[in-house]
Amino acid sequence: MARAGLSPERLALAGAELADEIGFDEVTVSELARRFDVKVASLYSHVRNSHDLKTRIALLALEEMADRGATALAGRAGKDALAALGDVYRDYARAHPGRYAAAQLRLDPEAAAASAGGRHAQMTRAILRGYDLTEPDQTHAVRLLGSVFHGYVSLEAAGGFSHSAPDSQESWERVLDALDALLRNWPPPRPD
Repeated sequence: MARAGLSPERLALAGAELADEIGFDEVTVSELARRFDVKVASLYSHVRNSHDLKTRIALLALEEMADRGATALAGRAGKDALAALGDVYRDYARAHPGRYAAAQLRLDPEAAAASAGGRHAQMTRAILRGYDLTEPDQTHAVRLLGSVFHGYVSLEAAGGFSHSAPDSQESWERVLDALDALLRNWPPPRPD
């Protein structure tokens, strides 16, 4: 019998909050049961196992970031849009480190197809239309932006930029300037 007040959605949200506190890798059904002061078995009517819980947290995080991205991009184009999307990812990772880590979880194909991951790609492609990139260069650019944003955010979160000048914010702004310049001057296709 399901415990009153518990649902898969409520457990995913509580799991996301727990991930922000203790780290995504540490989130388990057992740890979540302790948070609700219930027996582990009572949660299994809502989630199958820790992997199912983590998948739900990942889906929640992807949705939250996509919603923030859509709001940030409204009415923006070019470098302004590029910076807005980059700032969404960076700010989200700073405010919600566990959820950001969850968003990197490799999802099975069915979960990935149902996730907000596609919205992230659509937002990035919308930005790239302002740079007049066509396929396959648009796909290369989507991958580049994702790699740079994730790499920067991950290194910054690990303290990689805290031991030297200039400050991380100044570097972030220069990275965005460099990405904008690269996208405006995308190299021609490589000869076969």
